[in-house]
Amino acid sequence: MKALIQRVSKAQVDVADETVGSIGPGLLVLLGVDRNDDQSKAQQLLHKVINYRIFADAQDRMNLNVQQSGGGLLVVSQFTLSASTKKGMRPSFTSAAQPALAQQLYEYFVLQAREKMAPQTMFSGPSRVQTGQFGAAMQVSLCNDGPVTFLLEV
Repeated sequence: MKALIQRVSKAQVDVADETVGSIGPGLLVLLGVDRNDDQSKAQQLLHKVINYRIFADAQDRMNLNVQQSGGGLLVVSQFTLSASTKKGMRPSFTSAAQPALAQQLYEYFVLQAREKMAPQTMFSGPSRVQTGQFGAAMQVSLCNDGPVTFLLEV
């Protein structure tokens, strides 16, 4: 399982000219699911994503994670992250999970993220975890802050 994370000042996903998910400051998470992935790997990867310290502290050092920074997550399925590009001039997707498994693990990742990123107050507001639409043709727009981009794998 892979996550390409980008620290953003804002990001949004549109499907058929309608915004389906958007965040202000936080992480855009492009999530790739491989054929041998399972819920355990999804949990491990989520732990890395939400605890990865790439936000600035008071001394302008990368010491804060997305929760400590008060940021959100925008999680978008991205099966092309599972492509093999080592040979030839066309990607191979033989290591990518079948759509049913990929969707199940994507939804599990999002559900777990929402539980872990839930506000610590009694007041409810918009979810800090937004999503794209699995399997849809999506247009993703973002303002990469830094730019800061990392590929996380488990």
